[in-house]
Amino acid sequence: MTSRHPDIITTSKILAKIPGVLRKFPKVKKGLAYATNDDTDVHTGLGFTFANAVAAHPDAIAVKYEDMQLTYRQLDEWSSQLANYLLAQGLKKGDVFGVALENRPEILCTCLAAAKTGGIVALINTSQSGKVLIHSVNLVKPKLLIIGAEMAKVFQEVREELEVPADGYYWWDDKDTYNHKTDTNTAAEGMTSIGPIIHEQSKVCPKTSKNIFLKDPLFYVYTSGTTGLPKAVVFNHGRWMKSFGLFGHSFNLTQKDTLYVTLPLYHATAMVVCWSCVVAGGSAFALQRKFSASNFWHDIKKFDATSFGYVGELCRYLIDTPPNEAEKGNRVTKVVGNGLRPSIWKDFKTRFGIKEVLEIYGSSEGNVGFSNLLNFDNTVGVCPIPFKLVAYDQEAGEPIRGKDGFMKKIRVGEVGLLLGEITDKAPFDGYTNVEKTQEKIFKDVFVKGDAYFDTGDLMRDIGFKHCQFVDRVGDTFRWKGENVSTTEVESIIADCTGISEAIVYGVEIEGTNGRAGMAAITLDDGVVFDEAFSKTFLAELNKHLPSYAVPVFIRLLKTIETTGTFKYKKNNLKDIAFNPAKTDDDLWVCLPKDDKFTRVNAAEYERIQTNNYRF
Repeated sequence: MTSRHPDIITTSKILAKIPGVLRKFPKVKKGLAYATNDDTDVHTGLGFTFANAVAAHPDAIAVKYEDMQLTYRQLDEWSSQLANYLLAQGLKKGDVFGVALENRPEILCTCLAAAKTGGIVALINTSQSGKVLIHSVNLVKPKLLIIGAEMAKVFQEVREELEVPADGYYWWDDKDTYNHKTDTNTAAEGMTSIGPIIHEQSKVCPKTSKNIFLKDPLFYVYTSGTTGLPKAVVFNHGRWMKSFGLFGHSFNLTQKDTLYVTLPLYHATAMVVCWSCVVAGGSAFALQRKFSASNFWHDIKKFDATSFGYVGELCRYLIDTPPNEAEKGNRVTKVVGNGLRPSIWKDFKTRFGIKEVLEIYGSSEGNVGFSNLLNFDNTVGVCPIPFKLVAYDQEAGEPIRGKDGFMKKIRVGEVGLLLGEITDKAPFDGYTNVEKTQEKIFKDVFVKGDAYFDTGDLMRDIGFKHCQFVDRVGDTFRWKGENVSTTEVESIIADCTGISEAIVYGVEIEGTNGRAGMAAITLDDGVVFDEAFSKTFLAELNKHLPSYAVPVFIRLLKTIETTGTFKYKKNNLKDIAFNPAKTDDDLWVCLPKDDKFTRVNAAEYERIQTNNYRF
């Protein structure tokens, strides 16, 4: 019976958590006041919370990066200099500017400057290039771009196709630009170096900072969504306040804490959840540009971190690394993030001495968010706003409606599609594209006239309003901690030399998190898929797709089967996946760090499924 699922939460389990809740209650109560405040006429948001942190502890360390540290006062004054410069260039409230910087203090400075001017920061994914990058930039029509020197070459390659004013290109030297006020890098030809310029500006916070309210946009965060190229999600200051109030105060950091992050700051998990936890505690934010399993624990000790941000794949990489001395003797006791799988949850906590896992759930665009406030195992926690789990037909790819036309709720222990009720207090802000926004809304769900946001995620109800993440549905799968849009990848593949059509889907590899990309393709007449072709094909994919979106597996088809409405039939392809025993079609795999595809025969299939390779 479903009620016997081992993770079902009972009354006795709830009672056992009460002492811990009482210890945190004063801070959580304060945080909830921020998270639930709906006064649209009061100054609020990122700038407001950071200004309060500066006033409370100006000399506390705000950011650690490589061998530098900045206090709250220093980061505040630096961001005011940038804000004043942007205002002097004519940028005003509501204007968009794109930012493409890897994880370094400059990106925090930029976002704080936006919060002080009322500008909207388009957080561009630094893995993007080619067609996807062009689309992402032109989608939001920025007045200017601020680009790290590390990204300059990628932008220069597509510059002629970007809808950005000719004088709107700025770059930040790839070094400590706070302490070193002259440039060393000259790679960004035709762009204005912003580092030295802003040091000439006033350090006084501009008056525009007081003109920021709950509904004012703060970020555009890009999401693959379920169809097409990336969509720009509107993330307003009110949503920052919800994260700051709920996650930030629940995580309960202090000035003695440092939160270490290798997750990219163009995603909301790092930029919003992790940073809001830091600001709420007056803590330090330790940044590393990219994740490295071999250097992870060395960095933890270097920065004297007490916590870190994660996604499920990061946790799996850490636990797959053989035990070593570097992981011992640190101060880490708590982590915050999303996607920690039940299969490794307890082993992860035991091995690394983790006492608290603030697992969260939410999407950049969604109106529902869960957090593991009571520190249970194997759950995304509870959601303070109305949500429903409804019966879902996997084959049809849609919720089940009864004879009365309404959807059906599931019972405790069962799995259903998560929907967030759209209300005044839980709005769905949507995307920059109105049509795409409407596609994510279900109407007349339980009564005529109601409306719910479709998360596209399947959850298990484990009782007491707690849920457990099960899987994603639709045309998106998750790999390497990123959401991959199948239609986006299909479009890119179809444009590649020698390819006629492509169907993209996610498949499971034993011992990995998420789903690896697989493409079933047909070739143009006369084209042969051999090793030489595979090298050229892979190089073309790498030019236009982020590494996580490049298919790991290829299946060669003679024809592609579609439905009567010309939709691709994927279920059978997903079931067969890359198992050569189930099909006569040629199967290929791109092994880790290889520059070509290799045939998948029975022996290769066995090696893949027994973890001989580190995907």
